Parts: sequence; structure tokens; C-alpha cells
Amino acid sequence: MKFSPTSVEGVVLVEQERHSDDRGFFARTWCREEFEKAGLNPLLDQTSVSFNQRRGTLRGMHWQAKPHGETKLVRCTQGAIYDVALDLREGSPTHGKWFATELSAENGKALYIPDGIAHGFQTIQERSEVYYMMAGTYHPDSARGARWNDPQFGIEWPLAEIAHMSERDADYADWKAG
Repeated sequence: MKFSPTSVEGVVLVEQERHSDDRGFFARTWCREEFEKAGLNPLLDQTSVSFNQRRGTLRGMHWQAKPHGETKLVRCTQGAIYDVALDLREGSPTHGKWFATELSAENGKALYIPDGIAHGFQTIQERSEVYYMMAGTYHPDSARGARWNDPQFGIEWPLAEIAHMSERDADYADWKAG
């Protein structure tokens, strides 16, 4: 695997090293030892999947408050998404900054998102499936969200029209630190 830092501290792009032949390819997508060597959290508590029928579906921006923070490794296993990580960690040198990249079944990339970073995505193909590997378990009372289009962050989404979004995600208030 290849680990590439991004413009948001602690957020890392993880790329497969594909071994190809006439059958297709084989690639490792996770290895505890390699994650440890890269200084990333190697613990796994949960895996989840999100299926999104329509192009333009938007989910996010979500995270869990301490002490129940989650570290995520996000990969698109079908279709394609525009994946966004937003730094909301107080005292972080990249606080308020965001990083985005395309994750797709074709490119095989994954995004490592540490605890304290909000995560969201917009589907850029119909029938997109997103696979999450997480350190930390879901605690409903710790679930938090920031509005996807809060002008304070200026996230640039690829599709102007949102095909579908949950009422909860649409109703988040403007961000107030603290």
C-alpha cells in the first residue's frame, strides 16, 4: 500500500499496489502492520457499508464527539464518490480546512480519516457503495454533524444539484466552534 499525506493533518490517501495479470489484479486493502508503520491507527472495531441509489446523493458532514471518536478508512467499492474530510479539531494547524478526493471502484483508493475529522461525500455515479472500516463504535449520543454547505468552510461539491439528503443533514445549523 502507498500512504500519501493530504493538505489536512492526519488525513491520508491510501492507494493499492495492484499485482495484475491476465485474470485481473490482486491488491491488499488493509494491513495492521503497514498501518502501524505509517503511524496510523491499526485498530478495527466495526465495518459498515452505505449504498446510494442516486447520483448526487449527499451524506455528511459527520463525526463522533470525544470520548467516542471514530477513525475511519473509507473506500468506494461500487460506483464513485467525491469524499470530503473536514478538520474540526480545536488546536489543529489545519482546523477549518478540508480535503476532497474521488474514491471509486475503478481507482481503488481509500481515505484514512482520524478522530475529530468530519466526513461526508457526494455520489458522482448512480448505485455507489461505500465501505467503512472503523476504530471506535457508534454511540448515538456522541453523533455530531456540520452543515454540508456552511459558508465558513466553503466546501466545493462537484454537483450543484443534490439528488437526495437526509433531513438531519440538511438541517444542521451554522458551525460554532467549542
